[in-house]
Amino acid sequence: MIRMIALSITAVGLSGCLPPAYEAEPASVYQWQRRQEAVERQEAERVRLCAIMSTDTDRYRRDCRRPGDPVR
Repeated sequence: MIRMIALSITAVGLSGCLPPAYEAEPASVYQWQRRQEAVERQEAERVRLCAIMSTDTDRYRRDCRRPGDPVR
């Protein structure tokens, strides 16, 4: 009985270590278009927030830096 409880607790604990669930690629043109529009909206929001954020903050360095940006 105790082994069964210990095993179930271990299984639940290790489930957090699994990779994220599989996300299927869009199957239709409409789904691809919606996905692309969502990506563009997210990027526009990121650019908008970065434009109003102070460049000296850790959040700016974490969220707004892109590969190839000069290091400050």
